[in-house]
Amino acid sequence: MESRIGELAALGTAFCWTITALAFETASRKVGSVAVNFIRLVMALVLLSVFSYFNRGLFFPTDASVHAWYWLILSGLVGFVIGDLFLFEAFTLIGSRLSMLIMTLVPPITASLGWLIMAEQLSWFNILGMVLTISGITLVIFQKHSPDGKAIQYPVKGLLFAFLGAAGQATGYVLSKYGMGDFDPFASTQIRVMAGILGFTVVVSFFRRWKAVFGALPQKKPMLLMLLGATFGPFIGVSLSLLAAQNTSTGIAATIMAITPILIIPPTLIFFKQKVSWKEIVGAIISVSGVSLFFIL
Repeated sequence: MESRIGELAALGTAFCWTITALAFETASRKVGSVAVNFIRLVMALVLLSVFSYFNRGLFFPTDASVHAWYWLILSGLVGFVIGDLFLFEAFTLIGSRLSMLIMTLVPPITASLGWLIMAEQLSWFNILGMVLTISGITLVIFQKHSPDGKAIQYPVKGLLFAFLGAAGQATGYVLSKYGMGDFDPFASTQIRVMAGILGFTVVVSFFRRWKAVFGALPQKKPMLLMLLGATFGPFIGVSLSLLAAQNTSTGIAATIMAITPILIIPPTLIFFKQKVSWKEIVGAIISVSGVSLFFIL
């Protein structure tokens, strides 16, 4: 079981991101993606700081090396600011389901960067698992008609933003692994979140969105959704993703985390009453089969 801690952490991340995608989509539609991004990072920093104090006796990661600070700050700017800014905009344009489907481009991008930057190697069995997982998700992506027979059309801007979000998150993830080494995953996330807050402070100031940020604070439902998303996103989810990166290759971890679009089907069916096609069911079975290969050998 210990040898699979990376894969299990990645699986836990996928479940966490299913919750955050739904929570942040709803909140972003109500108060705007920039406000949600900024507020959820502040919430996450508070949660991480309290956890760090009880777990390590430090409110802030003052014991991190200069190497860790440099690369984790860069990772936070690329992943949280650039990647998530585009992803949350995509949420409002094309919805969380399709956005998370396009995010399945993260595994091949991550695996390629891991090979180029850190010389990570994948076995043929690992590659087969990646191909199966991504194939199942691709089957869902390229549906031409919805379950009720209507043609599906998506705004190009939303698709482009989701792709840019995927590129940002993949790059940020690889930089995280390179920067943290064997440093504590939650403390590493704390550094990334602080960098994200600084980055979004610039973004909010540049686009003059402070009114939207402060206007969101009195709204109870969006704030509760942001707290839910911050807990299972930057606090638990991102930290688990870094734990996964420490214990398995970034390509494998990113592939397992990419099953979020499959996990998101049941809650959208139950809570949003969306119909599910046979292609989505078949795609889910193929993807789960691919992920299971990472746990067999």
